[in-house]
Amino acid sequence: MRRADRLFQIVQLLRGRRLMTAQQLADRLEVSTRTVYRDIQDLCLSGIPIEGEAGVGYLLRHEVSVPPLMFNEEELEAIQVGMRMVQTWGGKSLGSAAKQAMIKVEAVLPKRLQAYQSLMFSPDFYLDSDEFQFLDPLRNAAQRREVVKLFYTDAKQSLSERDVRPLAIYFWRGTWTLLTWCELRDDFRNFRADRITGLVCLKRFFAVTPGQELDDFIDLMQQKQANKEPINQGHDEV
Repeated sequence: MRRADRLFQIVQLLRGRRLMTAQQLADRLEVSTRTVYRDIQDLCLSGIPIEGEAGVGYLLRHEVSVPPLMFNEEELEAIQVGMRMVQTWGGKSLGSAAKQAMIKVEAVLPKRLQAYQSLMFSPDFYLDSDEFQFLDPLRNAAQRREVVKLFYTDAKQSLSERDVRPLAIYFWRGTWTLLTWCELRDDFRNFRADRITGLVCLKRFFAVTPGQELDDFIDLMQQKQANKEPINQGHDEV
């Protein structure tokens, strides 16, 4: 951890307004207490209102706002590129949230980074505007653990409908893929989001079921990989 990051983390740990000893801080930051004492002294000299003493503990005298000075150019670029991709590929709701989040990040950047812009972009002018229309309801249904009825066209242009339990959404080989527990097949199945032609939220919710969860699917894929078995990820539906 860079020293600037460590100083920032110390302030964040003390913002809870509870007394923390140097040893507790050292354990959280994985450094020595001597390093903590030196960092606390430097923070005090820079005007951060920290009260306390060695052997007793430390706390912030009042609320303090510290800008995220820990960002370097590469970290900021990672944020910018990620936000741009979400704006393009993440659906309307997450796309709007990403735009607002980036505005908040840029508002607190130090001056040396305010003009920095990544040259990696995620343009949307070539995309079908309806391609991601179901991402928001699918994402929300997965969070609520709500069963949905999918209307789907597979790679052979065959139409089907089935009730599924949405578990997660993956960006897989250039498209979003919905991982589900399919109630018709009684097994994991994946569906390409751009081939979903309609969906209905059924107001029926599913409980945690051993063997039918996201972690179970990941374990299954890892076992197949370890055994060098073909991994189709249940893509017979896509």
